Amino acid sequence: MACSYLRFTAPNNRCIQLIDLFNNYGGAYQAKQGGSFYGLDNQSQLIVLFISSRVNNYFSISSPQCHGGFVRQYKHESTVLGCSMKFSVFFPPEAETRPVPVLYFLSGLTCTDENFMQKAGAQRVASEHDIAIVTPDTSPRGLGIPGEEDSWDFGTGAGFYLNATAEPWSKNYQMYDYILNELPAALRGLDKNLDVETASIFGHSMGGHGALTLALRNPASFKSTSALAPICNPSKVPWGQKAFRNYLGANEEEWKQYDATELVSRYSGPSFEVLIDTGTDDEFLKEQLHPWAFEEAAAGKLHVKSNLRVGYDHSYFFIATFVEEHIKFHAKHLKKE
Repeated sequence: MACSYLRFTAPNNRCIQLIDLFNNYGGAYQAKQGGSFYGLDNQSQLIVLFISSRVNNYFSISSPQCHGGFVRQYKHESTVLGCSMKFSVFFPPEAETRPVPVLYFLSGLTCTDENFMQKAGAQRVASEHDIAIVTPDTSPRGLGIPGEEDSWDFGTGAGFYLNATAEPWSKNYQMYDYILNELPAALRGLDKNLDVETASIFGHSMGGHGALTLALRNPASFKSTSALAPICNPSKVPWGQKAFRNYLGANEEEWKQYDATELVSRYSGPSFEVLIDTGTDDEFLKEQLHPWAFEEAAAGKLHVKSNLRVGYDHSYFFIATFVEEHIKFHAKHLKKE
C-alpha cells in the first residue's frame, strides 16, 4: 500500500480520526477501485475507510469534545524539522459548517502543544467567537543532538521560533519556517473547515517573543498579534543570549532578526495593534522580559497597548486570567472584512 494512514468515516459522515492501519487497526480490510477501503473493525460496527492523499503523512492521536467543539491532537512527519511533530487544534462547533479563522498560540520554555490546551481554559471564548486555536510544539524532539537535553532553557522545549544557522542545530532547529510555512500547509490538509488564510498569532514568554517576531517580519500573514509576558528584547537578556549564541553563532547582528525590540525599531511596514500583558509579580520581568524596551522602540510605529497586571506572576494562572481578553482582541480583527 502507498499509504498506511486511513481515515475512519462514521455513518453520519463525520471524520472521527485517522488510524495507522498497520499498527492500530485490528480488523480486516478490502481494497476497492480508486483507493477506497472497506473494513470491519474488531471494536466497532461496519465503517468505511478511505485514503486521502492530503493527509497521508499525519494522523489524529486524540479528539476530546470541549465547549461544543473538539480538541484534536495530530502527529505528522515534518520535512522542515526532520522529525515527528505534534500539534493540537481546537475546532469550534462552527467549523462543522463553514471555514473559521485560525489563532496560533506559541508556548513558552519547556512546554509542548498540550499545555495551553489543557491549562488556559481558552476553548469557551474561542467557541463563542467561532475561532480555531492551533498550538504547535516548541521545538523538534528526539533528534539525539549532543546537548539537546542538558538544560531546560535550550534545546528540547526551547526552539525559540527561529531558524538556526550554527552547527549542529541548523539542520533541524528551523521552527520559524515550521510555524510560518509547514504548519499552515498541514492545516490546509485537514478535513475540518479552517480558513488558514485568515489568521492571528499570540504566545507566552518565549512564545510571546515568537509571536511578535513572526508578526513584525510577516505583517501580511497575521491579522493581529498579542503576547502574554513575552521576552521582548532577547538579545539583551540571559535566555535569549544563550539561545542566540548557540543557534545563530557569535555575530550579534544576526540576532537582531529574531529580536522584537530590534525589529520594531527599524520597522517601516503598515501599522497594527499589539496587546501585551505582563504581571508585576512575574519573577522574570526585570531580568528576562523587558516589555518597556519594546514599548519605547514601537512608539510612533505600532499601536501598542501594554498592561502591567498587579500581583500576577509568570504562570498559567496568569494566562488563564487574561486569555479571554486576548481572544476577544483577536476576534475583533479576525472578523473584519
